[in-house]
Amino acid sequence: MHDDGYEYFAPPEPTTDEAGQRDEPPGPTPIGPTRRAFLAQTVAGGLSLAALEALAPEAALAHLGLPPEAAPGGGEAMAAAEHTARVTLSVNGSAHTLDLDTRVTLLDALRERLQLTGTKKGCDHGQCGACTVLVNGTRINSCLTLAVMHDGDTITTIEGLATGDELHPMQAAFIKHDGYQCGYCTPGQICSAVAVLDEIKAGIPSHVTDDLTARPQPTNMELRERMSGNICRCGAYANIAEAMAEVAGRRA
Repeated sequence: MHDDGYEYFAPPEPTTDEAGQRDEPPGPTPIGPTRRAFLAQTVAGGLSLAALEALAPEAALAHLGLPPEAAPGGGEAMAAAEHTARVTLSVNGSAHTLDLDTRVTLLDALRERLQLTGTKKGCDHGQCGACTVLVNGTRINSCLTLAVMHDGDTITTIEGLATGDELHPMQAAFIKHDGYQCGYCTPGQICSAVAVLDEIKAGIPSHVTDDLTARPQPTNMELRERMSGNICRCGAYANIAEAMAEVAGRRA
């Protein structure tokens, strides 16, 4: 026992076998491939992938025993193809044949596919009237109807009202009476105003028509009631009514 009160023991001497194992360097172990074999396998795999990518997607998938929809985006592409229909729209006197998703609205088809951006997207719920166009002479909210529903129909947008450089009478009246401010709702307002006068001329009554047996007249009350579905947030309603009254007077 030492002076510090602790007793120390010397480590046991190694045996002959343990000493020999300690002096010998460790040899190779048989676990995993060698570095050369690993590199060779990596290069071979890369060449195989490059060869598959060079093939058509269908051939590459067939080589791997996979269906076509297993390709990246393949399922979406097949689903999109199932929801596509060919539609012919006669817009502003020109026929357009389009392959459209059956869920595309007429408004989006006009704006995004035919680049007729005069028709505006306002509320996209049929409440503001900014998207109003004429279909077979009748005004509709193009955001509430699917494009495939109008195969073969005749559609007139704000771009199709004028004849060359000559404005439609309603367009000229809007300018004369300042029937707009920001102008965003104006295309829908003008298309709707044109249809309103046609409705009155055809004898179609409105909610405020007093005598249903008599032909309605383009009074201020009639015009305001029939245009109530077209909202102008700038408040140009009085000027719009004056523009419509002027055109109605010309027709009379």
